[in-house]
Amino acid sequence: MLHPIDIGVLLVYLSGLFVLGAWFARKNVDTEAYFLGGRRIKGWVIGLSLVGTSISSITFLAYPGDAYKTAWLRFLPNLMLPLAVVIAARYFLPFFRRGKTVTAYEYLEDRFGPSIRLYGAAAFIVAQTVRVSLILYLVSLVLQEITGLSAIWCIVIGGGVVAVYTVMGGIEAVIWTDVIQTVVLLVGGVVCLAVILVALPGGFEQLIDVAVRDGKLAFAELRGGQLEPVSFGFSLQNKTVTMMLLIGLMSWLTEYSSNQNTVQRFCASASDREAKKAVYICAAVSVPTWAFFMFLGTALYVFFQVFPTLESGEILDGVRKAEEIMPYFIAEYLPYGLVGLVIAATLAAAMSSLDSSINAISAVMMFDVYRRYAKRQRSERSQVRMAQLVAAFSAVLMVVGAILLAQSETKTLQDTATILTSLLAGGLLSIYGIGFFTKRGDARHILFGIAGTMVFTGWSLMSARGVLPEAVRLPLDLYYAGLVGNVVMFVLAFGLSFLVVSNKDTTGLTIWSRPEVDQ
Repeated sequence: MLHPIDIGVLLVYLSGLFVLGAWFARKNVDTEAYFLGGRRIKGWVIGLSLVGTSISSITFLAYPGDAYKTAWLRFLPNLMLPLAVVIAARYFLPFFRRGKTVTAYEYLEDRFGPSIRLYGAAAFIVAQTVRVSLILYLVSLVLQEITGLSAIWCIVIGGGVVAVYTVMGGIEAVIWTDVIQTVVLLVGGVVCLAVILVALPGGFEQLIDVAVRDGKLAFAELRGGQLEPVSFGFSLQNKTVTMMLLIGLMSWLTEYSSNQNTVQRFCASASDREAKKAVYICAAVSVPTWAFFMFLGTALYVFFQVFPTLESGEILDGVRKAEEIMPYFIAEYLPYGLVGLVIAATLAAAMSSLDSSINAISAVMMFDVYRRYAKRQRSERSQVRMAQLVAAFSAVLMVVGAILLAQSETKTLQDTATILTSLLAGGLLSIYGIGFFTKRGDARHILFGIAGTMVFTGWSLMSARGVLPEAVRLPLDLYYAGLVGNVVMFVLAFGLSFLVVSNKDTTGLTIWSRPEVDQ
């Protein structure tokens, strides 16, 4: 159980989040304020909140775990964020900053039609619901090990805290708490690294020497119990430096073109200039943050080489999951008070993603579904209350999903979640790419591409699971299914546009006639 000092630290932290939620709740007089903060938020605030949203519990738990057990291969995709941000600021941002845009999927209706907007909105809602359930489930495992509470109580407490301040305060509460949580996350990581460096007899020099000797700072993959550096080149069956970078570029371009969490921040910025500043700040802070937490995992490896334990050995040997190394270190090696601080950092890592997704799901439901299809529009105050109800319902789904994961004895639910997310979100980058960079395409072409991408994704999944006969299986690592899926989408949709010609007016909807953005 937690020491009273640690409980006190946690209570102060959580109380601060409630106060922020209540403070910003007073400003939510209409949906413009609730979802966009009146479009007056400064770029540096948006930028730091984007950092909080993007790093999540994966940064705090999975990155150190991966670096502890293997090396730095997983870090490679993150190196493409700066390039993706430059492309997004130059080409994507103008389309989301035009007019009074609220969601990423309004553009899809203007460019292709209402059916494609509904597809984009549905894909986002399903994918985010699955994502937040998984994040809450994962963080509950950490809290369970450290606090001794049951997994369900950890899920309910964590989910409840996020739900209250997010539902009350809207986007401003989300953004400002994300800024705070980003700082707390970094402080928690620095505390862990400082404890390690103080404990090591040779300090930082010993850390580097052992890490270099054992190949822990290389871009390497664990094969047959040995770390082997990956090569350059192209491959759809093995991980290479080039392919990992391509995966990263695709992922970050998708994040900055079709993810409502990001696009909503574009729209909430005080000006086009502030929106650009936000994405540049996000890239400038995120990449070093990821590198730091990878290095923390390397430091944990060196620490347990010097001070080996049964548990650390089991994690290194694969008997226990790599993600357990951080919770184990926190529980066993941090002094009272610091444990509470680092638990707060663990919560911050999850909350900064959960609150953003809950608010974004509510925005998509309100603007892409309710306002788009409702015959009778309610007053602004009524719509704010409805938005809060939708956000609350999203939080309930998140908690229920996490509880189902906690009680499941098999991986069936995770597999189902992976399949649904892959099928529904496949090819989104190519849809926006066709929209932004070409004058071709309408709903018919995109729907054909979506159908083909779903068939390809289903084929890939069944091949990977050995469901299909050997002769018809795709020789493809599932790691690359999303990348190839986007190629399939583009080829099918863009190719059909030459056979079935569209006369749709694209004025102001492509880079060839795009809206102006101040520099």
